[in-house]
Amino acid sequence: MINRAVVLLSAGLDSTVNLYAARREFDIALALTFNYGQKSAEKEIARSKILASSLGVEHLVVELPWLKNLGKSGLTNDRGIIPQGRQVAMDNKATSEKTAKAVWVPNRNGIFLNIAAGFAESLHSKFVIPGFNAEEASTFPDNSFDFIRATRKSFTFSTANQVEVKCFTISMTKPEIAKLGMDLQVPFKDLWPCYLDQEKWCGRCESCQRAKRAFKISHVDAMGYFAE
Repeated sequence: MINRAVVLLSAGLDSTVNLYAARREFDIALALTFNYGQKSAEKEIARSKILASSLGVEHLVVELPWLKNLGKSGLTNDRGIIPQGRQVAMDNKATSEKTAKAVWVPNRNGIFLNIAAGFAESLHSKFVIPGFNAEEASTFPDNSFDFIRATRKSFTFSTANQVEVKCFTISMTKPEIAKLGMDLQVPFKDLWPCYLDQEKWCGRCESCQRAKRAFKISHVDAMGYFAE
């Protein structure tokens, strides 16, 4: 049980690198992808299935249609706006806090981790593996180590086997994660780091802009996967 884990997989850079890192250390019992009505759901699910299958990992889609009704996130609301282009300023804290609010889904990561912990306990797995990073932790507190520590504490009460949360990228920036992905031979072409659902990664949303910068800095040949 100690060496088994459940991975949360969205096919983004962070979660995919964590999947590949986890397979070196754990027997991966399951990869979970959540469909909560996000605009990129179809792409995330398809790419996550490819990634899990390539590693021989069982993949399951968890449907959470009600989560779309919480808040007015640009990720899930048809009338919500996803900041793009010059609306995004990754190194400006005030602007980043504003854009974070535009795509915030109430308690999303808390819900995801608790569901994953339930699967982990039932599958006799000790760990759940999310894809968090230090770069976004300042504007997304549910990406932070403090959040992981608090969740670990709650699981000592809510799971019989005291499931733990482990994230291989929690202290890394996006470029460092991209570099680790290269070292782990992650197939970047199979990722979906974009907030939108279109033929290519849009290159304009904040998630794409962070991925694009990370790939440039770490010399990952992935620019051709972006629409712009």
